[in-house]
Amino acid sequence: MTEKTSLNYRDAGVDIAAQDEALARARESIRASFTPGVIGDVGSFGGLFDLARAGAEGEVIVASADGAGTKLEVAVRCGVYGTVGRDLVQHCINDILVQGARPLFFMDYVGTGKLAPEVVSALIGGCAAACADNGLALLGGETAEMPGLYREGDFDLVGFIVGSVARERLLDGSRVRAGDVLLGLGSDGLHTNGYSLARKILFEREGLEVEDRPAELEGKSVGEALLAPHRSYLDSLWPALTEDRVHALAHITGGGLRDNLPRVLGEHHARIERGAWDIGCLFRFLCERGSLEADEAYQVFNMGIGMVAVVAAGEAEALARELAERGERTAVIGTVEEGSGPVVWAGE
Repeated sequence: MTEKTSLNYRDAGVDIAAQDEALARARESIRASFTPGVIGDVGSFGGLFDLARAGAEGEVIVASADGAGTKLEVAVRCGVYGTVGRDLVQHCINDILVQGARPLFFMDYVGTGKLAPEVVSALIGGCAAACADNGLALLGGETAEMPGLYREGDFDLVGFIVGSVARERLLDGSRVRAGDVLLGLGSDGLHTNGYSLARKILFEREGLEVEDRPAELEGKSVGEALLAPHRSYLDSLWPALTEDRVHALAHITGGGLRDNLPRVLGEHHARIERGAWDIGCLFRFLCERGSLEADEAYQVFNMGIGMVAVVAAGEAEALARELAERGERTAVIGTVEEGSGPVVWAGE
């Protein structure tokens, strides 16, 4: 009988040493995100967080999870990985901000076919940097090398966020009134939604490469335009939230204005004027090259609006001025009307 050679985990495609190296590279950036609520250090089985030390004792917990989507494929084409970690954190921050929640901590998951320490550490480092910038802790996470499930070079990035809000300040649609104004805050490109269609238009139909600089993109390369970070609106909107000046917030992600606004308006609906803001060069380019119908574009893409604040009509001008001072581009894009239902487009 032929003697069998000894096998190890690396022979099966899993390199534990590479996982350890990736974590070692990211350890200091993770620690830099720690806030007073964090108990313990990197490497524990579970992350520990003290709500009282974080000033959140007695508040309602708000949690959400999301993934970076097919923006990851653009990151691979560009060889740039840190920005998608930031995208993921800031997307998740916005998702709980719309309920009035302050973020407390974040956890990440990276799944890959063959672990490249420099790629994984960049992904985690991007998450950690965004956490530090936004005042929440990267409390823990998981890195999984799964050959056979992911092809070599493939990876996924998922995030989980937990925040809190005082029950009396929870945004649940009950404050919305007919006559309220919809104040749109500008996005920086696609954020993290619509990339499957954008990639089909730019890479398949048009045959563009990430380094190409079409005149329509006003000096940016295709890669630069597509990897523009997903904005966090936390710092800009938090003062108005703490002063109870906002009736509702809608994060404009997958489904666009049409699908996301009805989620926060309670028994009301929105009337939006499509020409009330500049959609930006990337969206004009995608709509033209993809021959997109307006309804399709406004459901797939955010079309230049990353967040909508619903405020009393008399509050809109002052809030817009304050947001501009914090670097936000704003526009009044519509109003709230009686009766629940889908978004209505002005003039149609």
